[in-house]
Amino acid sequence: MSLETTLDQLRQIAESVVRAEAPIIDKEAKWPQNSIKALQQEGFGGFVVPQENGGHGQGLYGLARACEILGEESGSAGLCFGMHCVGTAMIVAKATEHQKKNFLEPIAAGEHLTTLALSEPGTGAHFYYPQTQLLTSSSGGFIVNGEKTFVSNGGYADSYVLSTMGVDPDATQHEFSCVVVEEGMKGIAWGPEWDGLGMRGNSSRSLSLSNVALPEGNLLGAQGDQLWYIFQVVAPYFLTAMSGTYLGIAQAAFDVVREHLKSRVYRHNGVSLDQISLLQHRLGMLWAKIERTRQLIYHATQQYDKGDPAAVLAILSSKAEVANCVVEVVNEAMTLAGGIAYRDNSRLDVLLRDARAAHIMGPTTDILYTWLGRAVLDQPILDS
Repeated sequence: MSLETTLDQLRQIAESVVRAEAPIIDKEAKWPQNSIKALQQEGFGGFVVPQENGGHGQGLYGLARACEILGEESGSAGLCFGMHCVGTAMIVAKATEHQKKNFLEPIAAGEHLTTLALSEPGTGAHFYYPQTQLLTSSSGGFIVNGEKTFVSNGGYADSYVLSTMGVDPDATQHEFSCVVVEEGMKGIAWGPEWDGLGMRGNSSRSLSLSNVALPEGNLLGAQGDQLWYIFQVVAPYFLTAMSGTYLGIAQAAFDVVREHLKSRVYRHNGVSLDQISLLQHRLGMLWAKIERTRQLIYHATQQYDKGDPAAVLAILSSKAEVANCVVEVVNEAMTLAGGIAYRDNSRLDVLLRDARAAHIMGPTTDILYTWLGRAVLDQPILDS
């Protein structure tokens, strides 16, 4: 099946199930259960799972397009699906036969939802410096102790891909590991329900882990591989999922204000807003802003899928640029729509609140631009 055919099927789900659930998601801060379930039932749970393991085998370009489609209808649904794909990509990267059978095949079958859990209290946007401990168990396997914050899909996923400190007592501060913690394991406790300003369906909850026993087969890659995962898997997949979702939100805001200008007519003189040159000019600027951001994201992801090492810089800049784009576009759309856009819980109200998270979700816009500057100056990306 071609990517375009696959995306057409996804768009049908987005325009029916996701669109119908979106108002409830925002009003009740409800996790998008119907939307995610519909995607899983139609095989999209395995979107980035290799074909040999039953999945679609899609790369970053496909992920960007999928999240864009979902983001147009619901930012939360796009983000929750995207985080599942990021967690899946982490498992795919160095999957053992055990992990293929126990995680990837159920994911592809729509029977398993996963997600990422990297952020921790006290480290802020520097999510790549975990303090969660991974200890060797005397009975075999590992013991996990620590706390994670802002875990999207928190409490609804079947597994959580965690970053931890190194196992070896002599490990350096940069030797981190990644593991898969499964829902229902003893020692897991969830914090309060998520009640955010925007992205209200994400269920971005805190996760406490107290002496959680993990089998050895739940270690991803080798001990100390976490930084490899961060820059080879998390960064490209996470930034792409975020970029696609926020691009969809920007497009949704554009569509709302475009229809407003086409349908609104002044009663005193019969002039339609779409006939006013100033408004035509300002809408044209919004289109250009969205389209140049879209082309950056598409180019970056296509080049990455081809194996071009230079694509990394474009991937980093994509999320920073789309954050600027979506906030500016939704703000301007609200201005162009006037007072009716400022009503409580209008469509642009929801989009504005969802869009604002783009700058905040780590890596933040400021961090991404700093990394870009360091990279083009041939300096180490991370602080020593």
